[in-house]
Amino acid sequence: MNRTQFIITTAIVLFVAFVLGWFVSWLVNRFTRVTRADVGELDRMAQALHEAEDTRDQAITYLQQREAELSSQLSQTEAELRAAMDGLREVRQEAEHLRNRLETQS
Repeated sequence: MNRTQFIITTAIVLFVAFVLGWFVSWLVNRFTRVTRADVGELDRMAQALHEAEDTRDQAITYLQQREAELSSQLSQTEAELRAAMDGLREVRQEAEHLRNRLETQS
């Protein structure tokens, strides 16, 4: 193999490698390309996710408000219960005191 044949063979091999690389690049690009339908579907999914997050945020806000209301009602009910128990204790003491007075007078 002389020098000219070696240069021609090397040029052909490099050209074939270039063509093969270009073809593989074209195939990869062709199969990984994002279509308009895919972009539209991604947009719809993003919108649905946004709406779901808004709904979740509204639900969390509602639950926090409801929890605050229920805590307030519970505190108020406990205060009323304490007041009622204190009143009942005083009435029992007064009734016991009156019984003792009646017994001592009799």
